[in-house]
Amino acid sequence: MNGMTPPRSKAAPLESLLPPWRDYLLAQRGLSPKTAEAYGQDLESFFLFRQELAQGATALPRDPDEQEIFLYLAWLRARQNTGRTLARRLSALRAFFAFAVDEGRLRKNPAELLENPKLPQHLPEVLTREEMDALLDQPDLREKCGKRDRCMLELMYAAGLRVSELCALCVPDLDLQRGLVNVFGKGSKERLVPLHDMMQKMLAEYLAHCRPDFTPTGNQLFVNRSGRALTRQYVWKMVKKYALQAGIRRAISPHTFRHSFATHLLEGGADLRAVQMLLGHADISATEIYTHVQAERLRGIHHQFHPRSRP
Repeated sequence: MNGMTPPRSKAAPLESLLPPWRDYLLAQRGLSPKTAEAYGQDLESFFLFRQELAQGATALPRDPDEQEIFLYLAWLRARQNTGRTLARRLSALRAFFAFAVDEGRLRKNPAELLENPKLPQHLPEVLTREEMDALLDQPDLREKCGKRDRCMLELMYAAGLRVSELCALCVPDLDLQRGLVNVFGKGSKERLVPLHDMMQKMLAEYLAHCRPDFTPTGNQLFVNRSGRALTRQYVWKMVKKYALQAGIRRAISPHTFRHSFATHLLEGGADLRAVQMLLGHADISATEIYTHVQAERLRGIHHQFHPRSRP
């Protein structure tokens, strides 16, 4: 040995960082196993591309560079991947390379300065206030399941909950004296959402006179006939059933309640940052989509009522 630094070709391949990176996503980033697995699948696509590139005539550097990332995106497009898929896989690469830099495996992140592909803006489905009122009136309050369903629907709309957040709620998560619900969102992020007076009264009534009729086996707030926690599948079916009964023929889901919650708050004059906090969005860009919903509605109103817009 002459004391010289080993050549870079002796370095472990980047693929060897995949297991510790997955552990990092789970332990440090707080991602769910399903999300961490999806990140891993996105990276497997990139390493498959590298294998194909290495077998061809193209000279392949030991470490990825910007040119290679551009080639990878072109490779994905040639396989009919959508812009959304390209953006997700580039995001996974950017995060993985940042981890590799922190671990001393890469000198710089080759995807750091690359912009995501432009995506078409899909506006979320939103119920009008009249449609929401009609849907909320559908459960039969003469039955215990109808009382429970009405409380669930009202709570999704009152707090902008995801269906997973609704199903995970436990009785101790409620603070009815202060009018708050403690919500555990994506990545185990916690947020407090205020409840309006009618929602507080409805939850108090449900806890005192309805929930005990189901003989709950645990602390879950909403339970099925056997006393166990409700599933997301049940909530989906429930929403579709009551939407049809209300005469709503558009395809809606539990997430439509969350979209409607945000849109109706903004229409009422709420601040965008406040809505971001209530929804639990880490990035305000995720909340800004609702301003587009408002713009579309205002455009329709302008077209309908402005005297110069009529033929």
